[in-house]
Amino acid sequence: MAPLPTLSRELASTQVLVRFGLRMFILLVFAAFASIGFGKSLAALLWMSIILCAAIGVIRREPLFGGVLNHWDETAAYAALFALVSCLDHSVPA
Repeated sequence: MAPLPTLSRELASTQVLVRFGLRMFILLVFAAFASIGFGKSLAALLWMSIILCAAIGVIRREPLFGGVLNHWDETAAYAALFALVSCLDHSVPA
C-alpha cells in the first residue's frame, strides 16, 4: 500500500503542471491580441494570476511549502514570470 500516496502526489503535481501550462497558453493568447502591447498586457494578466492563485491557496488552506505542488507554487511561478516580463518590457525602448 505504500505506492498509493506517492502515485496520488505525482498525479496532483502533474495536474498542477498541466493547469499552469493551460493558463499560460490562455494568458499568452489574450496578451497577443491586446491593444496596449504584448508586454504590458502579459504583465497585467500575470499580476491578476498571482492574486487569483494566492486567493485560492488561502481559501483552500493549502500548505505553503508542501510536498505536492499547489496554488502557492503557481503563485511563485507567476510572480517570477511577472518580474521577468516587467524587466524585459521596461528595458526595451518604445
